[in-house]
Amino acid sequence: MSVILRIELDHRLVSFGDVANTISKAGGDITSVDVIRPGKEYSVRDITVMAEAGEAEIVESIKRTEGIRLVNVSDRTFLAHLGGKIEVQPKQKIKNRDDLSLVYTPGVAKVCTAIYEDMKKAYSLTIKRNAVAVISDGTAVLGLGDIGPYAATPVMEGKAMLFKQLADVDAFPLCLDTKDTEEIIRTIKTISPVFGGINLEDISSPRCFEIETRLSEELDIPVFHDDQHGTAIVVTAGVLNALKVAGKRIDQIRVVVNGIGAAGVSICKMLLTAGVTRLVPVDREGAIVRGGHYEHPMWQWLAEQPEVEAQEGKLREVLAGADVFIGVSRGNLLSGADVARMNENAIVFAMANPVPEIAPEAALPHVKVFATGRSDYPNQINNVLVFPGIFRGVLDCRAARINEPMKLAAARAIAAVVSDAELNEQYIIPSIFNEQVVQKVRRAVIETAILTGVARRIPPDFR
Repeated sequence: MSVILRIELDHRLVSFGDVANTISKAGGDITSVDVIRPGKEYSVRDITVMAEAGEAEIVESIKRTEGIRLVNVSDRTFLAHLGGKIEVQPKQKIKNRDDLSLVYTPGVAKVCTAIYEDMKKAYSLTIKRNAVAVISDGTAVLGLGDIGPYAATPVMEGKAMLFKQLADVDAFPLCLDTKDTEEIIRTIKTISPVFGGINLEDISSPRCFEIETRLSEELDIPVFHDDQHGTAIVVTAGVLNALKVAGKRIDQIRVVVNGIGAAGVSICKMLLTAGVTRLVPVDREGAIVRGGHYEHPMWQWLAEQPEVEAQEGKLREVLAGADVFIGVSRGNLLSGADVARMNENAIVFAMANPVPEIAPEAALPHVKVFATGRSDYPNQINNVLVFPGIFRGVLDCRAARINEPMKLAAARAIAAVVSDAELNEQYIIPSIFNEQVVQKVRRAVIETAILTGVARRIPPDFR
């Protein structure tokens, strides 16, 4: 981690070399120094320090050193969030009355009238053509749970940054101070005229299913719940490439998915769409079985699918003889002995964060391909590979919705970014900074939207 220490030095008692020595002995590395206030007897400096073992020992060492006064300690993560992480900028300057009359009154009235007479012109004459609302109620934020709309806002701001940087989409964070399903649906419908798409985020299950389904049916713009479908798309992309590495076919494998919440259900649905014929969904009570009866509507849907197995059992029991394990649940559920009972050349996606279902060190001796949701291990399964390209595509073709064929096309496009020459056990999924990802996902989404009849515009590069 990196921290910034603001210190005041008494040059009669201590030199900067003494400061550097103190920090080094405490386990820190100085990466930069900024002089805030120079002086012969006293000076104030900001020192940026990489602290591998944490900041506490460094701070205490500074405090104990005579001639150094610790003014402040700043965590760079907090500094990056000061005042928020995004802002709105005009596309043109208003320099005089003539400019004002063009962009506001009286000139804007002509544009308002044109849109009133033909609402489709909102796409060409307003921000709608490039705008996405990133909406949450703060009930299922990261691994933090129900932390509310205020605390959820930094996550939505960060997502808006990624939308802009990776796909040049103007995204706006909107955190709603309500958990009422009907009120959330009504609010999103009310604000929808401004936006060309809706990205739902961090809404708890099972409410998220109804909210997305209703909005998709009642709005004429695409609605996408990233925790469900973004996760499912990137997992499917990873599985497609992992199967190539393992030398297996998707229609011949047995898949165990653990954690049947929003992400787990969508992963199951997408894998079935992709061609999986033997599926074992598992939650805390054990396997969800074909022919079973469940109160949860999505569990019941799974129980009605012919590809879902009828074998009952807990996770460790049903994992034996599986080719693929996908975990979107909680950490430390499995041991090396558990995954050793899977089939030869097994594939394990342990995506619980921050602690995966099984530690890589325990799994790797027994599996062919291992992936997590973490950035400090190879094969990070990250939603950031999905939503920028998906929305770039649906905005460019003005899609009415995002359907299942479009999602599967996005998964295949992400997988295709990794060439056969590059593909190996440690590299089944591209980096989020690979510029080909957004381009390939956009193209696949637009092509499929056109083929499935949901595109309302043909982009120039497709004519």
